[in-house]
Order: sequence, then structure tokens, then C-alpha cells
Amino acid sequence: MQVSIETTSGLERRLTVGVPAARVDSEVDSRLQKAAQNVRLPGFRPGKVPMKVMRQRYGAGVRQEVLGEVMSRSFQEAVVQEKLRPAGQPSIEPRSLEPGRDLEYVATFEVFPEVEVVAMSGFAVSRPVAEVTDADVDNIIEVFRKQQGTRNVVERPAATGDIANIDYAGTRDGEAFEGGSAEGTDLELGSGRMIPGFEDGVVGLAAGDEKTLELTFPEDYHNEELRGAAVQFAVTVNEVKALELAPLDEELFKLYGVEEGGEQQFRKEVAENMTRELKNAVTNRVKQQVMDAVVDAHKGMDVPRALIGQEIQALRKQMFQQFGGAAPEGLDLQSLLPDDMFRENAERRVKLGLVLSEMIGKFELKADPAKVRQTIEELAATYQDAEEVVNWYYGNPEQLSSVESKVLEDSVVDKLLEQAAVTDEPCSYQEAIAKAQSQG
Repeated sequence: MQVSIETTSGLERRLTVGVPAARVDSEVDSRLQKAAQNVRLPGFRPGKVPMKVMRQRYGAGVRQEVLGEVMSRSFQEAVVQEKLRPAGQPSIEPRSLEPGRDLEYVATFEVFPEVEVVAMSGFAVSRPVAEVTDADVDNIIEVFRKQQGTRNVVERPAATGDIANIDYAGTRDGEAFEGGSAEGTDLELGSGRMIPGFEDGVVGLAAGDEKTLELTFPEDYHNEELRGAAVQFAVTVNEVKALELAPLDEELFKLYGVEEGGEQQFRKEVAENMTRELKNAVTNRVKQQVMDAVVDAHKGMDVPRALIGQEIQALRKQMFQQFGGAAPEGLDLQSLLPDDMFRENAERRVKLGLVLSEMIGKFELKADPAKVRQTIEELAATYQDAEEVVNWYYGNPEQLSSVESKVLEDSVVDKLLEQAAVTDEPCSYQEAIAKAQSQG
């Protein structure tokens, strides 16, 4: 087998492979002889069909099948021989397929880059430092009580947090505009659903009150025709409903998984969950900064287009599943969610994966079984039957491998943090959670 290799550009390689005709012909003859043992043709006894007839009847089809398989196998042999690491499937261009002549084809593909880990000593990391206070627990419990509360009609002026059922009619220079009117709509005051000033203008109005609001649409409003426009809204309040918080009782506690122990146990479990959430938020915030530093340090690194394309497909599928479930047959996801929506994130993820893999080897890191167990137990702690969840992870190789990969990634982060300039940033529980949620 003859092999020549050419670097076309960056990570792309062009491999020209020549396979002796004898190899192809031998495989074709072998298959025809094997097939002849079972072929039934008029005028011939089973197993006695001459090879000349077999070649006439089936030779072309068998040869095409053999050519495809020989090209696939010889390509694998060639990349091993040349010590190449293809990234993605090759594009095969046949050059010579004629019977009796050597098979020749050109395979064009990308290779994995040679990753050179860049020294990252002294990069800056800001670490949130917070704790869960009694006031934080009170705030979360109030959120739970609001979620399970009821809305009751009240005979008083509307206040922020109330729901006002209203009719409104918007005009611009005395003329109604599209989308500016509604009847019998519920509006939570303070939700920010309407343009600035609208909800504030309804605060203080009681059922039966009418008021004209003089407002201006924001300059960045989604409807270009209304950007910066001065308008009037004639508002009539039909009804005001106030939220009555759910009582702190056994029914509420059970809704959030606390079967016994009353309010004391409920507060204890809420605090534990918040502490766990805070720990994860801080860890993720720090990890994100380390990952950003890794990407920045390896800006000049080439990334295979094939891997970026695969990652784009994965991100597109993930987004569609989050919002719409399985894609209906015939739906063109690429038109609905074009590649450019995901390209930057996909390139970042591929680059990170390649660099982190190299770092794991360079630092000689292994997935510590004790850390794997600890991670699984932390994941299981939020479930009612934690032991069952732990057993499920250990009984599911794919899920266990996912946890091991996370532990390895975290080990890289810990190793890099030893080289970082880490600054502790005191903040509240809410600020720490918000920082983690807002990061890119």
C-alpha cells in the first residue's frame, strides 16, 4: 500500500492512498466463491455455479461493496502508519476504480492539533465569600409561602405586589396604536411587564377608578415605530386582588419534602439546601473564571472545524429539547436555529475540551474514587431516597463516567488555582447566587 501525505492548510491533511489491484481482486473472488455456495440459478445445481457466471451476474455489485470496505480499512491503516489523529470523518475522492488497476483515492480530513499547554501563573480569580443567614432563610421561606399563597379580592387601593384586573386603551397623538389596548387583563404590580411608569401609575387606584397615564416608550423598545413615542393610556381598574401568604403549617412543610419535625426541621432543611446551593454557586463562579483564563491563554490554538460542527449540532439539539422536546419529522433545525447562534460557544467548548484533556495528562491526574463517591452523594442528597440514587449512578456506566469526567475537570481547576492570584470577595448569599447565574 502506497501512502503520501500533504498539509493543505492549518489542521487539514490530504492523504493519497494506493492499494494494489490484487488486494481488491482477491477479496472480490473470495466473496464470489463464498456466495456461489448458496446461489441458485436456473440450469445449475446449488453450489455448482461457475465463477465466470458469478462474475457476470454479481461481479460489479460485489466489487463496489469491496471497494467501499477496502477504502475504509486502508484509510485506517494509512493514518496509523503515518501516526495521524483524524478529527471527524474524511472526505473520500476516488481517482482510480477500474478493474485490473490499482485502487487509488484521496482522503481529505482534519487532524487533532498538537496542544501545547501555556503557562498560566498569576491569573486573577475573584472568589465570593458568603454565608447563609437566618434572614436569608426567612426570605426563601417567604418565597415558598408566596408560591403556595392565594389571591383574594380586596376593597382597597392597589399596592405593589397586588394583581389589578384592568382595561386599558393606548393612543398616540389621539390615534389608537396596535397592541396598545386590552380588556379584563390581570397585571401584577411591580412585575415590570409593562413599560416604565405604567404599573406605578396603577398603584393607589381602587376598583372602579379611572386614570389617564402620560408615558413614553423606551428608546430600545422592540417595536421600532413606538421607540421613544409619547403616548396616553386610559386605564380602568375592575378589581384588586392581594396575595395571602400560605400559613407555616404541616401542609406547607410536606409540599417541600418535610414530613415530620415541624417548622424547626423545615427551616433546618431549607438552610441545608441553601448552603449546598451557595457552595455550588461559589464553586461554579470560580471554575468559570478558571475556564475563561484557560481559553484566553490558548487564543491562538487551531480547532478542527469538524469538531466545532459536531458541537454545534449537540448544542442545537440541546436547546431544542429544552424548549420544544423532540424535533418533528421533516423540521429543518438548522434553518430554525442557524449555526452562527452556537459557533462561538461551540468553539470555546471544543478548545476547552482539548486543552483540559492535555492538562489531565500533563498533570498525571486520575479520577479519585473517594471524590467520585463524594460528588455522587452530594448529587443524591437532594433526593428522598439518596441511597437508591447512589446505587443508580454506580449501576449506570455512562452516568458514572460523566461524574468521573467532572471530578477530573475539577481536579484540573484545583491544580490551576494553585497558580492563580485568588482574591476573596465578601458578599451576601443573594449576591453570590446572582454572580453565578449571570456568568457567561
